[in-house]
Amino acid sequence: MSDDDDTGGGRRQVRLTVEYDGTGLAGWQRQLNAPTVQGHLEAALSQLLAAPTTVTGASRTDAGVHAQGQVASFRTDRAIPLQGIRRGLNTLLPPQIAITEALDVDDQFHPRFSATGKHYRYLVFSRPDRSPRWAGWAWHRRTPLDRDAMATAAAALVGEHDYAAFRAAGCTARTTRRRIETIALSSPEPGLLAIDVRGNAFLRNMVRIIAGTLVDVGEGRLTPAQVTEILVSLDRARGGQTAPAQGLTLVEVFYDGSRVSSRPHTR
Repeated sequence: MSDDDDTGGGRRQVRLTVEYDGTGLAGWQRQLNAPTVQGHLEAALSQLLAAPTTVTGASRTDAGVHAQGQVASFRTDRAIPLQGIRRGLNTLLPPQIAITEALDVDDQFHPRFSATGKHYRYLVFSRPDRSPRWAGWAWHRRTPLDRDAMATAAAALVGEHDYAAFRAAGCTARTTRRRIETIALSSPEPGLLAIDVRGNAFLRNMVRIIAGTLVDVGEGRLTPAQVTEILVSLDRARGGQTAPAQGLTLVEVFYDGSRVSSRPHTR
């Protein structure tokens, strides 16, 4: 079978790595009256494959949240080469969404349930004047941040804990216990603070609440000791603010040690 042959073959599952600018999008999950990443992907795939196609995602990112490494999958009978799927989707998708990788995966792969961890990054831009360059990608704060205090507070949140105090009111997770592997603070450029959070899973708005709480510490409204008290209290009302969506990016979804394997498509 030649690389250009797109007929024949059995049922297959394809895993996509999706990058998007969440500005102007109503989040990942499809909605009837608003543009979403899932909605755009399903429309493009249905056109490319000439059949109604549904997509499952690893993370239901909120409106305004970005992604560098969102993972999604779909099933199809079409034997279109992976390069053709990636290029075809990038032709059909709007400019703020792109497919950076396509892989064939085993049938039991699930973008969400097979994941062993996720990496989110939250950006804070602190200086008196606004930055047009970072307007849609970072949270603008006009006052300097005490990064040493923020790092101390962040260390108290690392480990396996009950994060009930760091979830949104509408969170429906059956358990609020999660494990955060690392919270790292860095400065990619002057005035810009990156808060990188890696963990096994996250509650609704958990990273944004962590970022907002750390900024509260950096601006002196909370002490690092109070952050420990908030964590132990399990009370969201005692916690810090929820940072706005535009500063958050899903950097990567991990499948280390997962039960499934991915392999290049050889057709």
